[in-house]
Amino acid sequence: MTTRELETEIYFTLAKMGTYLCFEVMIPEGFSSAHRYGNNERVDLLTWDTRGDWKFYELKISVSDFHSKAKKTFLGNLNYYVMPFDVYERVKNEIPHNIGCYVSDGKRCRCVKKATRQNLQGCEESLKKAFIQSLSRQHHKLMRIRQIGELRTLQEFQEYAKQHGYKSGWAFMKWKARCGK
Repeated sequence: MTTRELETEIYFTLAKMGTYLCFEVMIPEGFSSAHRYGNNERVDLLTWDTRGDWKFYELKISVSDFHSKAKKTFLGNLNYYVMPFDVYERVKNEIPHNIGCYVSDGKRCRCVKKATRQNLQGCEESLKKAFIQSLSRQHHKLMRIRQIGELRTLQEFQEYAKQHGYKSGWAFMKWKARCGK
């Protein structure tokens, strides 16, 4: 299972009225006095719901990923791991008692371990700002992909790329796939 597949499954599991989701949200510097993160620390998935609950999710696609030295940002009211079922079977006894877990069955994720509620481990206002900034970044990416998809000819694409300063091949590959060229 790939990270993208796991992201898709957890997204469609959690997406519902009154729940707002964003992948790769930057943890604001100074968010919590107990957890001092640098400018590049991100939580894999952050949700906020209309009850005011902040839920942090760390996606792990393998046992080695679970054991990696990467920081685990469990600072929310509720905190979860998300992983394929086979990974869960191998690490379930290592998951802290207060951290919940969602597992993938290849189509959807289901909660196999409930998280224990805790107080938010930092300033809610700074987290809201980071959440909004990340949502804006994701929307900007979507709009660029949509705009690239509307280009019909190689010449239109080249003009667009020059105008927007694209030098890498990702935009061209998106356009090429869209146009079937």
